[in-house]
Amino acid sequence: MSEQLTLPAEARDRAGKGASRALRRDGRVPAVVYGEKKDPLSIHVEEKLLSKMLSTGHFMNSVIMIDFEGKPHRTLPKAVDFHPVSSRPIHVDFLRIGEHTKVHVAIPMRFDNEDASPGLKRGGVLNVVVHELEIVCDAASIPSEIHIPLDGLEIGDSIHISAVKLPDGVTPANTEEDFTVATIVAPSAMKAEEEEEAAADAVPTLEGEEGEAEGGETAEGGESEG
Repeated sequence: MSEQLTLPAEARDRAGKGASRALRRDGRVPAVVYGEKKDPLSIHVEEKLLSKMLSTGHFMNSVIMIDFEGKPHRTLPKAVDFHPVSSRPIHVDFLRIGEHTKVHVAIPMRFDNEDASPGLKRGGVLNVVVHELEIVCDAASIPSEIHIPLDGLEIGDSIHISAVKLPDGVTPANTEEDFTVATIVAPSAMKAEEEEEAAADAVPTLEGEEGEAEGGETAEGGESEG
């Protein structure tokens, strides 16, 4: 299960870009807490602690308890803005949630037991189609990862979402289709797919354009057969 993190916060007394820049110079990050039909809270948090939480890799999937004026606010991060040059966090949006609110989050996929896959042992390649699975679950039971065993899979086999054993209370956000999560492909098939994609992305030169370019050079040179 994804861990619960606590982030102390203080009130933002002033709004506006100037006030936000001043906070960032002091090592603070402006943020807002909204949702549950309550007034939004304009707050700021410590940049170092926030950056440490972001470095865990599962910040966006974790319940964050915002400790504001001695009162905890259970939230889920919804958006983090980063500086385009320094990549430092410059603003965070937090959504209030109840203890057992149904939440929509993206969870990393982890593929286990590669050694137990005959296809991979024979040189096959694991082609991961879905790296993060969009799920719906109880806020108190957000999994940190979705584990998928590769036991017995041969080259040419596919793993569909219907074959993935999800934790109790967890359902895919997309229930409309039995989509592919991963496949075991032959190395040559993988190369062929990449070549096809590269060919599809290439923009062919129109013959008319080539003819115009050649005609332009002849005219510019002033030469003619006659």
